[in-house]
Amino acid sequence: MRSGTTQREIDRFLAVRPVQVAELELPDAPEDPPVLRPGPGGPPLTHGEVFALVRRGGVPAGTLLVSVPEGGDPRDVVAGAARALPPPPAGGPPPGRPPRTTVVVATRERAEQLGRAVDSLLAQDHPDFDVVVVDNAPVTAATRELVGGRYGGRVRYVREPGPGLARAHNAGLAATSGDVVAFTDDDVVADPRWLSELTAPFAADPGLGCTTGLILPARLRTPAQVLLESSGGFAKGFVPRVYDPADPPADEPLFPFTAGRFGSGAAMAFRTEVLRAVGGFDPATGTGTPARGGDDLYAFVRVLGEGRRLRYVPRALVWHHHRETWRDLENQAFGYGAGLTAYLTAVLVRRPSLLPALLRRLPGGLAHARRLTAARDAGSGAAAPGGHDRRDHPWPGRLSRLQRRGMLYGPLGYVRARRALRRGVSR
Repeated sequence: MRSGTTQREIDRFLAVRPVQVAELELPDAPEDPPVLRPGPGGPPLTHGEVFALVRRGGVPAGTLLVSVPEGGDPRDVVAGAARALPPPPAGGPPPGRPPRTTVVVATRERAEQLGRAVDSLLAQDHPDFDVVVVDNAPVTAATRELVGGRYGGRVRYVREPGPGLARAHNAGLAATSGDVVAFTDDDVVADPRWLSELTAPFAADPGLGCTTGLILPARLRTPAQVLLESSGGFAKGFVPRVYDPADPPADEPLFPFTAGRFGSGAAMAFRTEVLRAVGGFDPATGTGTPARGGDDLYAFVRVLGEGRRLRYVPRALVWHHHRETWRDLENQAFGYGAGLTAYLTAVLVRRPSLLPALLRRLPGGLAHARRLTAARDAGSGAAAPGGHDRRDHPWPGRLSRLQRRGMLYGPLGYVRARRALRRGVSR
């Protein structure tokens, strides 16, 4: 039996309406018309709510949410609102030629989605890269047949029999031939410049260990997709940022343990030798294990723990297909919480020397978290995607409770995953 509060949350959830996704290019010359097109694979735009990525000179500058009246021209309405956005911030030092890169895509029994992702990867403008698909604990031959039949020799196929995203990523890392290894998911569409923008900073900064990119929604057709994006989604804003262990950020009291602020596994790249030096990903973390997640966060912290810098690159864009149902959101919320504390457990198990640093930062970090929680609780709860630089996004109470429950479970999940690995079983 659902509580009255939970039922009210679900009723509000079901009342959320679809939002169209678009991208708008504002021209450099004022006499040239703006160009508005649907998000990747989306239908033609019409009246109603539109969530738009705005580009200037091809560079992502921001997102906005506008309402196009019936009979109105979507391009004129979106372009009119977009002109108020500031120009995109500078992207950092001039990059050199992107280094030789291997792109790893881990997948499990999602051949149709995988094909869409790989098509976008093969269309990248990067001058020197290859693609590796890791088939994680397959139960059918669908992925192998797709890679072999549709892509021939253009994509390498690797089979990882043990379940778990971290194990799949490690298999991809072992197959990497590039100086840089990039990772993305099978449910994304990569912008044509994603890989070049994500990897070029490595040529300009020898101390760089990791980069992450911008993740925006490919679809906002269901209430779950709209709600996830209105609660912050996966994007980390449009301002480039460098996280340097030698100069910790003042607004991150728990740095480097606030790894979720750095980016996400759907758009990340590492200097190959650095990732290998820290042992890759912890196989007892990640989706597909009892730990439920945290493999990407673990890798971020391990790289920073070695004194390497991490750069967030909003010019490196992928479009992500969010999960579609309330149950998906419940599972995702629990998994977020579990992955967070599981990865922290993994870091302390593998690098116990980091425990004093965590304990020193904990009081300030908890106070910061309480302020954010109060801001979220005071929010209206309205589902309106955008505002990715904020940290006070509303989140339904049911999902917040599940996330906290996941945080309590995470260390236990990690212990269970490690035991399963020792026994050679999956669960």
